[in-house]
Amino acid sequence: MEGYKAGDMSKDNYNTFDLHRPFVDDIVLVSSGGKKMLREPDLIDVWFDSGAMPYAQFHYPFENKNLDEYFPSDLIAEGVDQTRGWFFTLHAIAVMLFDKVSYKTCVSNGLVLDKEGNKMSKRLGNAVDPFETIHQYGPDATRWYMITNSQPWDNLKFDSNNIREVQRKFFGTLYNTYNFFALYANIDGFKYAEEDVAANDRSEIDRWILSELNTLIGLVDESYDDYEPTRAGRAIVEFVNDHLSNWYVRLSRRRFWKGVYTTDKISAYQTLYKCLDVIAKLSAPIAPFYMDRLFLDLNEVTGKETVDSIHLTDFPVKDDSMINKDLEERMQMAQKFSSMVLSLRKKSNLRVRQPLNKIMIPVLDKKFEKQLKAIEGLILSEVNVKELEYLQDTSGVLVKSIKANFKSLGPKYGKMMKQVAAAINGLNQDDIARIEQDERYMLNIEGQEIEILLTDVEIITLDIPGWLIAGMGNLTVALDLTLTPELIEEGIARDLINRIQNLRKDKGFEVTDKISLKIEKNSEISEAIQNNYDYICSETLAESLDLPEELPESEMTLVELTDKLEAKIIIQKV
Repeated sequence: MEGYKAGDMSKDNYNTFDLHRPFVDDIVLVSSGGKKMLREPDLIDVWFDSGAMPYAQFHYPFENKNLDEYFPSDLIAEGVDQTRGWFFTLHAIAVMLFDKVSYKTCVSNGLVLDKEGNKMSKRLGNAVDPFETIHQYGPDATRWYMITNSQPWDNLKFDSNNIREVQRKFFGTLYNTYNFFALYANIDGFKYAEEDVAANDRSEIDRWILSELNTLIGLVDESYDDYEPTRAGRAIVEFVNDHLSNWYVRLSRRRFWKGVYTTDKISAYQTLYKCLDVIAKLSAPIAPFYMDRLFLDLNEVTGKETVDSIHLTDFPVKDDSMINKDLEERMQMAQKFSSMVLSLRKKSNLRVRQPLNKIMIPVLDKKFEKQLKAIEGLILSEVNVKELEYLQDTSGVLVKSIKANFKSLGPKYGKMMKQVAAAINGLNQDDIARIEQDERYMLNIEGQEIEILLTDVEIITLDIPGWLIAGMGNLTVALDLTLTPELIEEGIARDLINRIQNLRKDKGFEVTDKISLKIEKNSEISEAIQNNYDYICSETLAESLDLPEELPESEMTLVELTDKLEAKIIIQKV
């Protein structure tokens, strides 16, 4: 067939003769025994003959009469329009011949519609060329979008712009995570030559991400077994974006680039390598090409596996001994509190690099307090706040208001909603606290017991002077907005460090390069620099930091620290 292209043969056939009835009846073939061979007249739908599973593919009953290994099949999948034409007929044949069903699981695929929800057609001009789409976005991003955007049995409103989002949010994030790992692993020469660091010797954040990873393995394995690829793909995306990239790598960054090659640093490398390797294997059924490349790039250096492709490896197996639900719970708590405080910062236009003095968190119970104390340092570091105060008694400090959630309660109580809403509005601070604590509350209205769940109400904590307050479920945090001169100076120092690090990148310095710094004296920032001298030098790897009266215009770089503050800097590699 060399030299032929797709479409050539069919085009020539149609230009020479037509294979449909009645013309095909005029064609006579000759068997090897010299006998006439004519078209078999007694056929049902030819498409069905070719798809009669599993009989046709094994030439049953003329060969392979024992079909037990393949029959019934585990899965059959086709368009919703084949429910009667194929799915039912296969069962009918199987029952008549073998008194068995033909398949154990059936996925009735929905239709691919345009982004407005209309059926694609050439006439409407809204059809998408799949080959052009794959050429533009790649097969893996296209597959990932189609599988994770909607369940296979639901209709898909196809929008190629969403494939770009998949490329950026998932594949881009995973690539950046691998790129971060590769950068520092190459600097330190990490090849996974060391023995695995014992779980008890790993830092808490390593143990947390490995716990989340093994929980993910169980969820994804179960989802694939249940023919739920959408659930599997979404869980992988959540892990990569929310847990691995935005939390683990970001909070562990200093462990990779600072210090000597310690056990803690080795543990960080091994943990991140494990996560990347497992993510590649979990994702390979959906994104076979990208994940194969990721696996090969990792394995090429370490040689941990002796196979030529990720598709020849074993699927990951969950290790229950690595799962710690208490640890997962408190890390989730840390993420929620951090998110709330950061949203309050954004609300008050206080950049994260500006340190603040205090946050207050009401204590729900003894377990909550124990969990919170274990992550106190992590939360304070993440939100750049100096102190966390535990509120054992919120009376007189935090005042909350409550009102009915009509969307939730309306369908339950209908005509009684007016009385229910009035009763909820009349609840006092102790009642509100019990609802947050127990997540349920019983009201007695006209002799009738009414159950109120936490989801049935909206609870708002009122701000207090000098503080901002946020809530999420039964969690509440208050942020002190007071800025002291010391806090302002440290904020300037942090902004300065950020600009110096950007200059290092712009000049192409390696992350390990030592530098010298000169910053022109400025009455608005010089005192902040002097009071944070060691901190600035340590963070930027500066062996010297001078504050001359004036810098040469031709050598210095002007950087903006805030809307009102600027700095003139000369940075040189030592």
